[in-house]
Amino acid sequence: MSLVEIQERIAKAEAEAGRAPGSTELIAVSKVQPNERVQAVLEQGHRVFGENKVQEAAGKWPAFRETFAGTSVHLLGPLQTNKARQAVGLFEVIHSLDRPKLANTLARLAQELGACPDLFVQVNTGEEPQKAGILPKEADGFVKDCRDLDLPIKGLMCIPPVDEEPSLHFALLAKIAERNGLKGLSMGMSGDFEKAVSFGATHVRVGSAIFGARDYG
Repeated sequence: MSLVEIQERIAKAEAEAGRAPGSTELIAVSKVQPNERVQAVLEQGHRVFGENKVQEAAGKWPAFRETFAGTSVHLLGPLQTNKARQAVGLFEVIHSLDRPKLANTLARLAQELGACPDLFVQVNTGEEPQKAGILPKEADGFVKDCRDLDLPIKGLMCIPPVDEEPSLHFALLAKIAERNGLKGLSMGMSGDFEKAVSFGATHVRVGSAIFGARDYG
């Protein structure tokens, strides 16, 4: 599948859901993708990308940014507190704010540096023990605590369990966001992004469907 096909499918899903055209941002997930594939997507005019690891992004994006102005890179994977300073300098948006310790670290860095990426709180909607994220019942309190720290919380993010109907998780995330006055919903991946759009996703994360299968070898 191509970038253009994914963009067309998003536009169709927006229209079917009665949403404004262009209200869903496509994050092209470039983690573990060779640079030539990433460059090909940049050359098609796309400027919003997602990475899972700070180190990988640090090795890839400074050079691309010099050539392709206006590029926005989002951190989608877990962030260790000892990498937070580097992440603040690298990413426009962090989607994986998932614990109080990280919130406190980011707040301290924001004060010190006078800047902070936009932040999404990761909610563990499936309450999976192996997965990062704030539990749904603790999300309201955590969002309030982050706001008390003056952190720029723009929305919520979730990764539904692989063996459950994602719509239930998209609906739950949208409900939590609405009652906290949050507009951003980072949800939906290659297999279910159209469904996510129908539940109000503002950011969908699509990788292999754009770039081709990843080679972890």
